[in-house]
Amino acid sequence: MIASSAGSLVDTALLGRQGATSLAAFAVTVAVFNPAVAAISGAMRGVMPFVAAKDDDPDGLLPVVRNGMWLGVCVGLLGALAVASVPLISRLSGVPDSTLDALGAFPYILACSALVTSIGATATSTLVGLGQGKLVMRAGLTGTAAAVVLSLILVGGIGPFDGLGLPGAGIAMVASSLTNATLAHIALRRSTVLAGRSLRLGRPHPREVIRLAGVGIPLAATVLIKFAVLGVLAIAVARISSDDAAVHSISVSLVNLMFTAAVAVGQATVPLAAKYVKTGDVPEVRRGVLAGVWVTCCAVFALGTLLVVLREPVTSLFTKNPGLQDDVLAMLPLVLVVVVTDAFQAVFGFGLIAIKRTVPSLVTFAACYGALALAAVPIAAAGGIHAVWATLACANALLVVGQAFFFHQRSGRLRAVEPEPATA
Repeated sequence: MIASSAGSLVDTALLGRQGATSLAAFAVTVAVFNPAVAAISGAMRGVMPFVAAKDDDPDGLLPVVRNGMWLGVCVGLLGALAVASVPLISRLSGVPDSTLDALGAFPYILACSALVTSIGATATSTLVGLGQGKLVMRAGLTGTAAAVVLSLILVGGIGPFDGLGLPGAGIAMVASSLTNATLAHIALRRSTVLAGRSLRLGRPHPREVIRLAGVGIPLAATVLIKFAVLGVLAIAVARISSDDAAVHSISVSLVNLMFTAAVAVGQATVPLAAKYVKTGDVPEVRRGVLAGVWVTCCAVFALGTLLVVLREPVTSLFTKNPGLQDDVLAMLPLVLVVVVTDAFQAVFGFGLIAIKRTVPSLVTFAACYGALALAAVPIAAAGGIHAVWATLACANALLVVGQAFFFHQRSGRLRAVEPEPATA
């Protein structure tokens, strides 16, 4: 996940060298593509606990995987439709004509990438649910490598080939998604309890697909709420000054890079805790999630320490402006607090995924981040960027309390036999 985050910066750097118009078109499309893909991934994480519950029963696991694939196709088509609507959304939003003209086929290429990503997410979620994280890593690293190499060739060009610019970036992203999805599905067919079994889609079972969606869709909605509110924060800070907007953008990039560790650890706790859900072993379920909290604490502490030690060279990667570098360095304490609180709430959120109760996460996010969105603009006007980030840290702290409370409450209701829907 960290490699993928770092690899995504390559297209930005290459397109930035080709001109502001191409970079603006890329940014406009990615502003829709990233939330769409995040929502798809969130929806597919809802499959993990169902997979973990059948990790030793290939006959029972097979229909779960097939219905999960149908769910992936459905959410993938919705995500692809959203990305393909970028030209219309941009025009209605007042994006300059020069940027609209530069879009070309890029949104439609990324729409294909979103659909392929949803198909790949079915396999990766299943592999994570089966505790096969190494197979996911291999597929992901290979896909990232393909994206970097193809971006260097197709965007920047090589030798007499001048490159394709923005369409080249889209092709590289599709190839990366296709590589990742293909390798993940091959690994699922060869290296798990499903080895030798056919994973064809077959006929969908609407009731079972809806059951999976009952866990996954609230996660997708939670992700969209988070993206939307962070967008509001960016606008609130941009109203202060362009320098503050730049500092905010760099700080968010640092948070996202470290937050991937929490997401990775959180996903790993799902099969660890979910295998005890079917037996109603509450202490072991809670022990698995608390283990995730401790590992996340260590990971974030290590990354945070590395950031503090290398703060000057790290900030210089984002800007050469000494004034902006100083402003980013001044933000580091708040950045670390935001990362830590966000990481802890994420792990408890994955604990709720493990017990198939994701609606409480949605409600908690809606309440905490809804209040944050309403307060962002007046707080930015009164206290500046530091006040905005302090408020974000408070919202995340409330999320930790809310997620931990609901996990403790709902895990305490577990029995040896779960209720059939088990979604709220």
